[in-house]
Amino acid sequence: MIDEGYIKFNADWKETAAFEDTLLADLIAVRQLVYGQGFIGVYPDGIGFGNISMRLKTWDEFYISGSKTGAIPNMDSKHIAKVTEVQVHNNCLSCIGPVIASSESMTHASVYRANPTIGAVIHIHSKVLWDRHKFKLPTTSADTPYGTVEMAAEVFELVCKTGEQGILVMAGHEEGLIIYGKDLYTTYELLQTIV
Repeated sequence: MIDEGYIKFNADWKETAAFEDTLLADLIAVRQLVYGQGFIGVYPDGIGFGNISMRLKTWDEFYISGSKTGAIPNMDSKHIAKVTEVQVHNNCLSCIGPVIASSESMTHASVYRANPTIGAVIHIHSKVLWDRHKFKLPTTSADTPYGTVEMAAEVFELVCKTGEQGILVMAGHEEGLIIYGKDLYTTYELLQTIV
């Protein structure tokens, strides 16, 4: 069974109006490309998968697709949250926006924390790519589930070793891969190299 779609961190969410579309145009455009490839979506049981984020000024400030938005075919600004603070060691996260931040927000924060040049993270699901690249690309432990402090720590360590762009396989999160780079389009292009 795929363990997906459930928020495992302590969330302090303040509901607000949607952010300006102009701020999020690239995030929405790249999300739609990834969604079109089937790497963000929804399983038959209704559980959504995959998410995308764009860093702001500090490692713990970023826009990210909201929880339970994988099933939305045409995402817009009302489906995006802004993470404003992350306390990884306490498994706590603060966010604002019309939706709560994705269940993978802690993992995205760990990528940004590891390298200040990283500007975007895409988390996808693909059984084919997961099987093909597991333990060939940097891979987290099979015993580490998504959305946990342990996953955040493992991702941080792997990103510290791989630099400003890379691809990680989440062995403990079936079908899950993380792609990151300096900006959204570079990160999307990196994803295409393993498809």
